Amino acid sequence: MWRPALAVPSPGEPFWLGLPYWLVGVVLIAALFGAFQVYYWVGRKLGERLYDSKIGVRLGRERIAKIEDVVERWGALAVYGCFWVPMLRHTLPWVAGALRVSYPWYVVASALGCLTWAPLWWFGLTALVWGWLRLAATSPVTAVVVGVLGVAGAVAFAVWRRRKRADKALVA
Repeated sequence: MWRPALAVPSPGEPFWLGLPYWLVGVVLIAALFGAFQVYYWVGRKLGERLYDSKIGVRLGRERIAKIEDVVERWGALAVYGCFWVPMLRHTLPWVAGALRVSYPWYVVASALGCLTWAPLWWFGLTALVWGWLRLAATSPVTAVVVGVLGVAGAVAFAVWRRRKRADKALVA
């Protein structure tokens, strides 16, 4: 009878730098939470000067204005939601600081975001990598095929998104 193999390392055994798997996850969650606090305070300190910074120029005023609309409409809830949206994850926190979102609510929202988003990525990505490595150990050819299909799928998705954006730009 076929049984799926466990693709995540044992939680109590040394995993990375001699630390157990669960502790590495906790350290990564804490680091992400710390980074979000830095983003907020950088945004709060710089305020309007963010528009003229390298990041602000690269993003453009239109994109920053859209992010500001999201923050003004949703407040701290937008901070929680930004964890699940790739572009917002790294821009919304400093915009929240520049707009002076209530810091206690920001802390709560960013803590909840770190506690829900990071473990999914930590366990999911680790399971994916370890599963692929286990597959490579048993069948290298299948692992190469799976890897090529994964990369091809990611490239196809990126091309599809770019075409979709280009079509929207032509219509507008």
